[in-house]
Amino acid sequence: MAKAPSETKIRLLETAHELIWRSSYGSVSVDGICEKANVKKGSFYHFFPSKAELALATIDWYMGTVTEKLNDIFSPSRHPIERFELVADYIYEKQEGMRQQFGQVCGCPFITLGSEIGAQNEVIGQKITSSCTQTMSYYESSLRDLIALNLISPETNVKIKAEEIYAFIIGQMMLARIKNDLEFIRNDFKDSLLKLIGIKEDAHKEKELTV
Repeated sequence: MAKAPSETKIRLLETAHELIWRSSYGSVSVDGICEKANVKKGSFYHFFPSKAELALATIDWYMGTVTEKLNDIFSPSRHPIERFELVADYIYEKQEGMRQQFGQVCGCPFITLGSEIGAQNEVIGQKITSSCTQTMSYYESSLRDLIALNLISPETNVKIKAEEIYAFIIGQMMLARIKNDLEFIRNDFKDSLLKLIGIKEDAHKEKELTV
């Protein structure tokens, strides 16, 4: 059985996640992380050789919580349309929660970090790419189920469509962060997502008959 991370390590992970998400990787220093987490600098280096290593660990830590949620949302027991509706709701609720907590729209932490230093730090870039691919695998599986139910075109290339869905979601979160405004995600995001997927107009009636 794996040893549970210490309280100090968890505080460092949570603090790094918060600071990087709210601002940027470059603007966050080891000293700043230690001060915010109330951890001595020696303790920081006991767990992490560098800020980059902390960032990598933070990606894994955060992705663990996201994966747990995505496993529930994209459960095969749910209708595939419901899965995409729920992920739209989850994105808005998560962003609104962060906005209320920090006073600003934070967007996606992976993309914020990756766009900032992914090209300069190959290991972090690869880690974020792997996380993106993992998320898109949920979309691909649900798209296959939509095809099986004859709710989208059987000619749909699920890999390309999953990439389009991911790009759309990330793009909207980036715009929301830039504008510091969640209006689109609150009001139009879900319908726009379903239109992008290509769900047939009468699909909701068929959904009701199959649940």
